[in-house]
Amino acid sequence: MTIVHSSVLVIAAIACVSDLRTRRIPNVLTFGAAVAGVLFHFATSGMDGGMASAGGWVVGVALLVVPFVLGSMGAGDVKLLGALGAWLGPTDTVWLGLYTGVAGGAIALVVAAGHGYLRQAYRNIWLLLLYWRVSGVRPMAALTLESGNGPRLAYAAPILVGTVATLWLR
Repeated sequence: MTIVHSSVLVIAAIACVSDLRTRRIPNVLTFGAAVAGVLFHFATSGMDGGMASAGGWVVGVALLVVPFVLGSMGAGDVKLLGALGAWLGPTDTVWLGLYTGVAGGAIALVVAAGHGYLRQAYRNIWLLLLYWRVSGVRPMAALTLESGNGPRLAYAAPILVGTVATLWLR
């Protein structure tokens, strides 16, 4: 296992534990990990490595910024994916985003079913799609993290699963 793989796993695991316990991912972890990733790649691969690392951060943030803006995801999750992207680079960050999305969907189904919320979750998705068709894609106040009454998913858990899948399958 490389330093990059070890670092990514540790960062994702710490974020997951923090998110599950407190529903927050500390900025010192996300920003610190991002800066450390860029500096590590700059130090080991020069300007090209540093630029690839910065590109990974941009890709990670870009993958989750729309759900954040729409009120369905916390800022810590966005910053975490960016920090992991700074370690992995742009290509593996795309894979990380895809694996995380699959894991997030599967875990969300289990959480919703476990809370007896699955039928309501499907209704909410349908309502949101209708709302977007009429009003355009923008937050629907009743279905954002701040005002929604459904069970919450600590998204650092699917990010950790996506991280493991990325490292294992790539």
